Amino acid sequence: MRSTYLTAIVIAVLIALWLLSGQINSDPPAANSTIAERNNQRLAQRADDAPTRVRGRIIRASRQLRQLRIRGKTQNKRTVTVRAEIAGRIVERPVERGSRVSAGDLLCRISLEDRQASLVESQAALHQARLEYEGRLELQARGLQSETLVAQAKARLAQEQAELKRSELNLARLHVSAPFAGSVEDVHQEVGDYVTRGAECATIIDLDPMLLVGRVPEKDVLQVVVGGEAVGVLSDGAQVSGLVSFVGQQNDPETRSYPLEIQIPNADYALRSGVTTEILLPIAQVMAQKISPALFALDDAGVIGVRIVNAVGRVEFNPVEIIREDNDGVWVAGLPEMTTVITVGQELVVPGELVEVDFQAAEEMPAAASSSASAANLAASA
Repeated sequence: MRSTYLTAIVIAVLIALWLLSGQINSDPPAANSTIAERNNQRLAQRADDAPTRVRGRIIRASRQLRQLRIRGKTQNKRTVTVRAEIAGRIVERPVERGSRVSAGDLLCRISLEDRQASLVESQAALHQARLEYEGRLELQARGLQSETLVAQAKARLAQEQAELKRSELNLARLHVSAPFAGSVEDVHQEVGDYVTRGAECATIIDLDPMLLVGRVPEKDVLQVVVGGEAVGVLSDGAQVSGLVSFVGQQNDPETRSYPLEIQIPNADYALRSGVTTEILLPIAQVMAQKISPALFALDDAGVIGVRIVNAVGRVEFNPVEIIREDNDGVWVAGLPEMTTVITVGQELVVPGELVEVDFQAAEEMPAAASSSASAANLAASA
């Protein structure tokens, strides 16, 4: 009986020691481990697992233009309200709204009234003053005329010349003409209206060339040069192009931006002023690849990038910079010149994970991609 108790006690002690040894050698509770440690543990576990299968494509970089995008609008080069320079009644107004005029074309004609008679009177008075002056000069040459009387005749001659000039100008001012070629935006008088000096006749706008105007951010202004090419995308999708004609030297203290003007040929007046336009300014050439925007991902810091496969078959997160957008993809910079982009399954893998890539058909890849694909497959299988 005593030997049975002894055997039971020995067995109980051995079981207790066995349980205690397992508790001592076990890892700390998972609740006490940090997030980084847990991620490392998962990566270590995945390293022992079979590689994840993803679909990828090898893309090669090509030289592309980096474009600065600015929100702007079209704007006519100048607007002038033409005014009457003399009082009178409007007897002719040959233009209407929308009329196209050339420099010197008649906009309004003011009644002649007695101005022609004043011109004839001034001509006669000038002729008389000239004869009187010439006669006094002859008398002076014979010593029969004083310097004072000659000077008086000369002064009267100059006065009559000025009166004739004023009469001629008044006749010319009866015709209110366009100062430059353009389009009549508005008319302000009708036939029969009486106008005073300074009254508005018509408003003319200059539409050729048309301007694209916008504001360049402070960080980009040094990359924009006068004479450089620019493209404007109008609100209806139409594109126009021209040269940068002006970059301001003084910024707006509120927006920290500089004014920009681009001249666009508009001989047919097809462009209207005030149309919203996206201005594209090529500022540099970079190596870039075109990818689908669906491949974009964000890292923990919120940086945009794509997941790629390196030479040993592991996933890497590569930050990228968007250069421009096309209808069939987005051009990005920052990737290696030849890289394998994960196109299917990128949301199922994490950086550092070993993957097995199923490449697209050879005809869908660059010509030099086949050997790289084979090498990547060998590396992944190894």
